[in-house]
Amino acid sequence: MASVVIVAAGSGLRMKSEKRKQYLGISGLSIISRTIKRFDSCPYIDSMVLVVPLNDIEFCSSVIINEASPIKPVHIVPGGRERHESVRFGLAAIPEKMGVVLIHDGVRPFVSDEIIKSCIDGAMEDGACIPAIQVSDTVKHSEDGIFATRTISRSSLWLAQTPQAFDFNLIFNAHMEALQKNILFTDDASLIEEIGHKVRITQGSRFNIKITTPEDLVVAEAILPLFCNSEF
Repeated sequence: MASVVIVAAGSGLRMKSEKRKQYLGISGLSIISRTIKRFDSCPYIDSMVLVVPLNDIEFCSSVIINEASPIKPVHIVPGGRERHESVRFGLAAIPEKMGVVLIHDGVRPFVSDEIIKSCIDGAMEDGACIPAIQVSDTVKHSEDGIFATRTISRSSLWLAQTPQAFDFNLIFNAHMEALQKNILFTDDASLIEEIGHKVRITQGSRFNIKITTPEDLVVAEAILPLFCNSEF
């Protein structure tokens, strides 16, 4: 069993909307509510920590929680200026301070029980595990964004997704070390790699999209019916 930190403290500028992207709707239900419901219904998750902008705490505590109607406990905490700060605050709010913790993008509402369990199992065995999918398109390198200079082999390239699962002490201590040493990293798995710990890869899904643009919302509406007879 595990806890999950759902990170939804971003501004969502690429969505070009007056409303934060996590509060936009997919068939009448907000993205973040669908994500909460996803983990609430997952049998491998014990509790949730929801990280949101400070000014949204009251809104999420009432409107979003009422909309999602979770059975499992949800602890709502304010996020920081950067994602790594928000994750650190979320980790600090986990009551158990032990076992496996998953860190998940709040705008990825289509993660399956299978991926969640596989990540938990991988973290229990190796300390860190992430879902990823292999790159299928040809990858080009360009110095100026105008001309392609070479083709990069895609055979060893993977696109990381969330949830990223870790032994709690491993990831919490890594975040504290990063804070002290001002270590920069792009995601939590890269932080674990930075401190010399291997990260296991498990198979992700092309349905496990991160909704960040208006086009993603269209794709999400198309994906949703595929889950109607299962998680959704």
